[in-house]
Amino acid sequence: MSELGSDNFQVEPSEHPVLDTYTAVRSEESRAMALRVAEVISDTPASDTLVIDIQDLSSVADYFVICSGDNDRQVRAISRELLDRFEEAGLRPRRQEGDPSSGWMVMDYGDVIVHIFNTRQREFYRLEELWAEAPTLLAIQ
Repeated sequence: MSELGSDNFQVEPSEHPVLDTYTAVRSEESRAMALRVAEVISDTPASDTLVIDIQDLSSVADYFVICSGDNDRQVRAISRELLDRFEEAGLRPRRQEGDPSSGWMVMDYGDVIVHIFNTRQREFYRLEELWAEAPTLLAIQ
């Protein structure tokens, strides 16, 4: 019998229908969450918003939401609106890094990670290029 930590342990989808159902439901929930993030930030000064599906490329998260603000004030407004709207629904990020003056804020909502850049930092880090293999779920100019 295989150990969970052994190299030859594999889960065949047909062997675990409950696990498959859980994974499918979790994936749909994270997809809905990523689209909700994009919807919320569309009411802010955010520009060039992308929702990319990284679930087949990374175990870190299922989706990245990437957007830009032209300056520190806009980055702050985008993050504040997202925090406020999600907090009303009882959702808080697991972690939050950066601040508007750094030009990059990251908000970790578990399966959805939100990257809010100022335009200069976004051009520098080029996350879209780093994750070019990931399908784009949504793009808002």
